[in-house]
Amino acid sequence: MSSFAWGSAETKFFFELTPERILDAVEASGYRCTGRCLTLNSMENRVYEVELELDEGVVLKTPSERFRIVKFYRPGRWSETQILEEHQFLRELNDAEIPAVAPLPFSDGKTLHRIAEIDIWYTVFPKVGGRSPDELKPDQLEQIGRLMARMHNVGAAKDAPHRILLNPASYGQENLNYLLESGSLPVDIRDRYKQLVEDICRIVEPWFAKTKVQRIHGDCHPGNLLWGTEGAFFVDFDDMVRGPCVQDLWLLVPGRDEESNRQMNQMIAGYEQMREFDWDSLRLIEPLRALRFIHFSAWIAKRWNDPAFTRTFTQFGTPRYWHEQVSDLQEQLELIQALS
Repeated sequence: MSSFAWGSAETKFFFELTPERILDAVEASGYRCTGRCLTLNSMENRVYEVELELDEGVVLKTPSERFRIVKFYRPGRWSETQILEEHQFLRELNDAEIPAVAPLPFSDGKTLHRIAEIDIWYTVFPKVGGRSPDELKPDQLEQIGRLMARMHNVGAAKDAPHRILLNPASYGQENLNYLLESGSLPVDIRDRYKQLVEDICRIVEPWFAKTKVQRIHGDCHPGNLLWGTEGAFFVDFDDMVRGPCVQDLWLLVPGRDEESNRQMNQMIAGYEQMREFDWDSLRLIEPLRALRFIHFSAWIAKRWNDPAFTRTFTQFGTPRYWHEQVSDLQEQLELIQALS
């Protein structure tokens, strides 16, 4: 078994997850399905929108109540304990009236069930309508900042000891080790890529060591913060980690230009209305960006035998892909050195 930052075990495919098993799993959890099932976009897991058969006379508040979202976790990626730590965080957020889409309890009170014959865990969510805005206005950025701070207040209240710790060792060195051991790196760039990753990790490790870590969303890009009729809400905590809070902020405002700096300051202004912000952690943004590059490449390499990945990431593994990665990491190293 290879060490890897998104699950330490070798993962499996979803070949045995047939339409019949999808519907049977939902109905075994106390729902009746019409048979209509729509595949939703998800690379790592398998996610479906399932239509429910409702009793005659049932009045719905919204059309979304007719549907459930069922998520099947990639076998071997997370353990039962790790998934339940995600669910616990979501329940705590809901208890604190923070808008995050949490799993629904099954008839036995649990939020996680397993299809034993194919060893796949799954959970069911409500369908919640929303969209990602093309541009965030100043008042929206402040609202997001307040919401983020409230989420982080809840995240700091408890630990999730079995979730990944986001740092240079896990997202940098462990991913590098996998790329080296798997033979994913071409011979002509192997040494240069290795040196860049090791230099970045060596410089920033003390920075991370001085920064407080806690439960955070971990993958809070604009696609995972949606806007509905009642405002913003968080979705998809599948990549929940223990890490620095600034990770959630920079993913929402990833740019480096003057406008991005203005947006970040507006978001932090809202954040500080609800929670103190660690301004020193802003220098972790460029290291976190570099670690995300490394992590992304290792993630694709790890999943390369999955046909969904080969169809989607058609440039992966080509000389051009790896030379661009080296160029990007060189740029990150120079930016990090300038902050030292």
